[in-house]
Amino acid sequence: MKMTTNQEFLDWYQPIHEPFVRFCSGKAIGWMETEDLVQEAILATLQGFYRIEDKNKLLGYMISIVNNTVKKHHRRAKFRGTWDERVLEKLEQRTTDPTVALDLQYLLKTIKQLPKVQAEAIELFELSGFSIKEIAAIQAISPGAVKTRISRGRQQLRTLLQDENSTMSLTQRLAIYASILF
Repeated sequence: MKMTTNQEFLDWYQPIHEPFVRFCSGKAIGWMETEDLVQEAILATLQGFYRIEDKNKLLGYMISIVNNTVKKHHRRAKFRGTWDERVLEKLEQRTTDPTVALDLQYLLKTIKQLPKVQAEAIELFELSGFSIKEIAAIQAISPGAVKTRISRGRQQLRTLLQDENSTMSLTQRLAIYASILF
């Protein structure tokens, strides 16, 4: 029976593998290897696969596991301070321009200030490349509601960035960058 459960999981997972890895790569920036996050989510999903009643919602289930893993990591990170050279290398690989890397990290930090549903919609659409229909299926809402969340999230993000950039000096931006890296 265990072998059939594993095979059934693989059959359901195969079509969603690529979008799931895209999502994980966006979530893993700066703190974990994408492959490790994917493997951790697959293991947790496989352990609870029998509890999923509607297998068509497997992608949403796995995304919630990734979100919970990220939250757990950030909660625990408050109590430790470590330097990881791989974080710097990852940032350098994604962009060779340090100001772009700073702006990217600043943008990601600002996205986290948005309401959860808007932040998730923006991350899925803009960073992970999911379509409106895919996001609607993941969030169990209509495509119109997804468009509204993305639109409102963008407006709020624009406001946050304008408010903070107008009062933020270069020294403050560098302090943010240093806090991310150190």
